[in-house]
Amino acid sequence: MQNKRIFLSSPHMSGNEQKYIQEAFDLNWIAPLGNNVNGLERELAAYNSVKDAAVVASGTAAIHLTLRLLDVGTDDTVFCSSLTFVASANPILYQGATPVLIDSEMDTWNMSPKALERALGDAKESGKLPKAVIIVHLYGQSARIDELVEICDSYGVPVIEDAAESLGSTYKGRKSGTFGTYGILSFNGNKIITTSGGGAIISNDEEALKKSRFLATQARDQAVHYQHSEIGYNYRMSNIVAGIGRGQLEVLDERVEQRRAVFARYYEAFGNVAGIKFQPELEETMSNRWLTALTIDPEVTGVSRHEIIERLNEENIEARPVWKPMHLQPLFEGVAYYPHEKGNSVSDYVFEYGLCLPSGSNISVEEQERVIGLIEELLAK
Repeated sequence: MQNKRIFLSSPHMSGNEQKYIQEAFDLNWIAPLGNNVNGLERELAAYNSVKDAAVVASGTAAIHLTLRLLDVGTDDTVFCSSLTFVASANPILYQGATPVLIDSEMDTWNMSPKALERALGDAKESGKLPKAVIIVHLYGQSARIDELVEICDSYGVPVIEDAAESLGSTYKGRKSGTFGTYGILSFNGNKIITTSGGGAIISNDEEALKKSRFLATQARDQAVHYQHSEIGYNYRMSNIVAGIGRGQLEVLDERVEQRRAVFARYYEAFGNVAGIKFQPELEETMSNRWLTALTIDPEVTGVSRHEIIERLNEENIEARPVWKPMHLQPLFEGVAYYPHEKGNSVSDYVFEYGLCLPSGSNISVEEQERVIGLIEELLAK
């Protein structure tokens, strides 16, 4: 009999979700909006110490709405982290704008301040600054957000923080996603907490988030009849789904602790192995360690990332490479890309050698020991 599947990051229910779902049924609030939507928005704003939150159908929808709020259009450019999932960059194309992709730096695997400064300098010289910069916090680790926001502020360019993977992480005591003009969250099925599918915008700009809700509900004007003066979307989160989110949010800090404990066990096993380097945790930050990510140098270890993925897969265990950078994707062929330094693309290196290990908060110690044991066997050979 094949071993039970060990997933990279599977949903982990708290047991409280059903209470909120049942309340929606009892009140017959099955329609898109209702008490759970309002409650989740209040609770997300409170958790992140911001003035407001707007919950929507996905993190991608949230990014798209923020680009609308910033009036991004066909003649505009938007800078975006290259080492990320495609959902960070796709909404730029939805608006017909042109992406410019920015490399990472090794201390966080996130956007390089050096590369951003160079790109903004060139943009200013050409007379066309971007309408926004999308900064991703990869695998739960905050970017150098103080430095990056300071650079953007010096050019007068707003920041969208893609905190889809970093909910619960902190930077100098502040929650991830609260430094930019807008922060983006995701509650996809594989995230640290889930609503099965969903996302949110968090911000201190309450008027802007009011506008985002309007756009997300088909941009229906105030009228007895159905009237529409601008393009809207069917992006609002449903009241049932929001109920799942409320139950999940109650255990978010516990989930962060559990993911960090998973990381600590991997680090204990492989932290001193020559040729293996884990994604760093920058000083004065706390990563939620959504996924445990590392690089493995086959020249030093004698084992490649591919061999580890294949061996784990044989044992019904899911492991994956890190995200393929956007500047290497066929979709973004020909798009401008700024490496960390001339001749040194950090994103390329991390993609070539990077590996994500099973990191779910519900992985048992025994299951994790299975993963560790299989990798140790490969290294021993």
